[in-house]
Amino acid sequence: MSSLFEPLTLRSLSIPNRAWMSPMCQYSAASDGPDAGVPTDWHFAHLAARSLGGVGLIMVESTAVSPDARISTTDLGLWNDRQVEMFSRVNHFLADQGTVPGVQLGHAGRKASTDAQWLGARPVPPHEGGWPVVGPTAEAVAPGYPVPAELTAEQIRGIVADFAAAARRALAAGFKVVEVHGAHGYLIHSFLSPHTNRRTDGYGGGFAGRARLALEIVEAVRGVWPDGLPVFFRTSATDWLTENPEDERTGWTVEDTIALTKELAARGVDLVDVSTGGLVPDAVIRTGPGYQVPFAEQVKRATGMPVATVGEITEPAQAERIVASGTADAVLLGRELLRDADWVRRAAVELGVEPAWPLQYGWAV
Repeated sequence: MSSLFEPLTLRSLSIPNRAWMSPMCQYSAASDGPDAGVPTDWHFAHLAARSLGGVGLIMVESTAVSPDARISTTDLGLWNDRQVEMFSRVNHFLADQGTVPGVQLGHAGRKASTDAQWLGARPVPPHEGGWPVVGPTAEAVAPGYPVPAELTAEQIRGIVADFAAAARRALAAGFKVVEVHGAHGYLIHSFLSPHTNRRTDGYGGGFAGRARLALEIVEAVRGVWPDGLPVFFRTSATDWLTENPEDERTGWTVEDTIALTKELAARGVDLVDVSTGGLVPDAVIRTGPGYQVPFAEQVKRATGMPVATVGEITEPAQAERIVASGTADAVLLGRELLRDADWVRRAAVELGVEPAWPLQYGWAV
C-alpha cells in the first residue's frame, strides 16, 4: 500500500490521495470590464488536464478578494457573481473526475498591480490600468516599485470583510477547500514579518500584534465556511533572512510559524501549507530537492497540525518517502505538474498502485 495514495480525511471531506496541485498563477484572466478576474478557457483546460491526470486536490491559484487585491492585472478574482458562475463550471468538472477543488484566497498588498510574470512583473501604474497599493507600512517591496499607503484600521476591517465575502462566493462556486494566502510577501505575510511591519498600533509591534490580521481573516473565513469542510493556511515558514548568518535583518522564522500554527489551530484551521520566502527579492535561499520539507516537518512535529509541503518535489519515490515517514501529510506539486499533467498517474504505476483512469481512456490501459 502506497502512503501517497491513501485518502486523507479532514473534517467530513475525504481527499482521495496525498498528491495535490499547488496554486500557481496563470495570469490569464481579463484585466478589466465584466470579465475581469473571470476564469477563462485556459483555466478550464489547465485545471481539467491535471484532474484527468489523477491529482487528489487542485488548489486554484491565488484568487483576489477584491479588484485591488490582485497581484497582476490578469489575476483571477472572487468578488462578483460572474466569477462564481464560471468557477462553478470548472469545479463541476473537477468533482466529476474525483478531484477535490480548492481555492487560495489572497490579497497582494504592496506586491499588487503588476504585469504578468512573463512580462517582467513590472509595476503597472494607475494611469496604465493599475491601482494604488497598500501595506502595513509605507515601504516599497523593492527599488522602482510604488510606495504603499499604510492601511488604516478601518481599511483593515474592510479587507477582513472582503475575505469573508470571497469565501462565501467560493462555497457558492463549489469549492470544498478554502486556503488563506499568508505567504510569499503578500499582504498577510507582510503584516506577520517584523522586517516589513513597523506599525505601532494594535496591528504591529510584537508577535500578537503582527499576527492579528492573519487571525482576524481566518476567523472571518472560518465563520462563513461550513463546519464540515476544511480551511487551510499557506505560510512562509521563514523569510530566509535569519537563515543566512550574513544577513543582519530580522524576519519571520520557523519558530514564529510554529507559534502562529498553534493560534490557527485554535481558530479552526485544519492544515498548514508550508512554503518559504517571497518577502524580499534579495533574500539568499538555499534550494534543492525538497528544500522546504524540513520546515514543514518542524511545524508538524511541534504542533501536531496536519501539514502539506512543497518545493522541488519531482519524483514519485521522493513524494512517497515524505508522506510515508510522517514528515508531511501531503505534497503539493507545482512546476512538475506543469511539465507533466499525468505525473500522479505515472507515480501510481511506479509505486505499484493501480491508477484510476477516466472511463473514456480505459481502452488505453
